[in-house]
Amino acid sequence: MIEARQPNSHAGPVLIHRTRGSVVLPISHKGQNAKLPASKPGGTGTGEPGSEGHFAGAIKNAKLVRAVANLVRRSRLDYEGFRRLSADVRKELRLQRPPRSRRLPHVLPESSLKKFFDTIREGGDLQHEIMLKLLFYTAIRVSELVSIRVEHIDLDACKIFIEQGKGAKDRYILYPESFRLILKSHLAANLDNRYLFESRQRTKFTTRRVQQIVADYAATAELPERIHPHLLRHQMLTWLTAQGLPDSQIQLISGHASKKSLEVYQHLSLASVQPGYQRAVKGLEV
Repeated sequence: MIEARQPNSHAGPVLIHRTRGSVVLPISHKGQNAKLPASKPGGTGTGEPGSEGHFAGAIKNAKLVRAVANLVRRSRLDYEGFRRLSADVRKELRLQRPPRSRRLPHVLPESSLKKFFDTIREGGDLQHEIMLKLLFYTAIRVSELVSIRVEHIDLDACKIFIEQGKGAKDRYILYPESFRLILKSHLAANLDNRYLFESRQRTKFTTRRVQQIVADYAATAELPERIHPHLLRHQMLTWLTAQGLPDSQIQLISGHASKKSLEVYQHLSLASVQPGYQRAVKGLEV
């Protein structure tokens, strides 16, 4: 029983009796009882269902984490040992990763793509135009684009060496034969460059800076679609697929990590991709 005082009342204390299922308030000066609903299991007592259950679950998980952590400490497992143990536990329990839902990449209509590159051309920054066209033509990742060094460009074979790309893998990428003279002129005009594209501070562009450049031109073009560097990669790979290039060749161009046998011999098999790639991009004008 809980004693409580009523404000501005001379009727004495209010005695609160807690009974199962409700809280009974005997109001002594009126002789009437008032009932308030008691909180339900799994609730908060404030009408928000499930909060107590969620809190209890969080406490249970925290205890489980501490218990597992103590076992790992006693077993003196390092990162790799714990990773292998976790894999073994999943296997013992027959736990499987739920299937990932894969969203189809968004691509621009041809009119929007043309307007985007027209806007870049009209901006008058030749380096921006060359950089973003190379980003598109090669389907390269931005992190790889900004790391291209001058000595990695092969003007004769129309290919560029990508050192330590995604997944710390080396590979070659192709660019259109029609783009060879443009790259040659860019290199001739920037003889002191260490990287293919450098800022006014003589340093390579950052990934974030290229993203900002793309966003600025997209805003100027006033396109309804959201344009970002990775979209240009999707755009090119979709185009090449539509032109009939087989998956194995698309994989070599894109640098997607699969088919391990292709990774080692990529520099040998790239020659077989060259004719199909050049035919596909010949009719592509941006």
